[in-house]
Amino acid sequence: MPEVIEITTTGDTVVDRPLADIGGKGLFAKEIESALLAGSIDLAVHSLKDLETVLPEGLEIAALLPREDPRDALVCSDAQSIEDLREGATVATSSVRRTAVLKALRPDLQVIPMRGNVNTRLAKLAKGDADALILAMAGLRRLGIDSPDIAPIHVATMLPSACQGVVALQCRENDDDLRGLLSAANDPDTHVTSIAERALLAALDGSCRTPIGALAQLEDGELWLRAEVAQLDGSQVWRTDARGGIADAVVLGADLGADLRSRVPDDLFEDAA
Repeated sequence: MPEVIEITTTGDTVVDRPLADIGGKGLFAKEIESALLAGSIDLAVHSLKDLETVLPEGLEIAALLPREDPRDALVCSDAQSIEDLREGATVATSSVRRTAVLKALRPDLQVIPMRGNVNTRLAKLAKGDADALILAMAGLRRLGIDSPDIAPIHVATMLPSACQGVVALQCRENDDDLRGLLSAANDPDTHVTSIAERALLAALDGSCRTPIGALAQLEDGELWLRAEVAQLDGSQVWRTDARGGIADAVVLGADLGADLRSRVPDDLFEDAA
């Protein structure tokens, strides 16, 4: 029987500081990828949004599982949307993207940082540490957490992080037998939308400090990609979208990312570095 090895990463253990201050979402993957390269594990399971757009040499993404709900979620006992939150409400999130968009939508809100796993953050909310919490619908669904207090946020209001809700199976490039086995688990639709979103991220070349949202969806045999970049303080949001053929997913993402990058001030990316 295959052995399952649990690896606790720096991103899991350091919860008293924002991710952007300690190295970004890549901290959830680096130790696992090191174990994969060292041969102490043969297969890694990741949230795709935590993987850098350029993978370590010798590793590849062998399969992407069917995508869960990519939307963000508002968790609040007395509001079902961001618009319904009371004036001056305190909203907790660990994401610079969510923070920037919240500030753009509702400058009156008090946005505070909150780290920890989903259950830890829900417990802090119940204790009164904040009036509301923003989490990923995918994480809530996969944990079987359901409540009338959970309201999905429409993507027209807040685009999710690129590849949010996608589980990636990663292995060594030279492990042909395992690559062959994993290929059967690859979901074609998720593969197409994910490579478009990752191509956009690569073209933008932002960091964990750059508020970037992106979502690709398949509609009537066509690929629709939407993206946005926001100022950290929410003072401005740049949005764009494009449609194209499924076979052109990488080109569509790269072109849309380049177009968006040309319209966003360089200092936003310089400050993010």
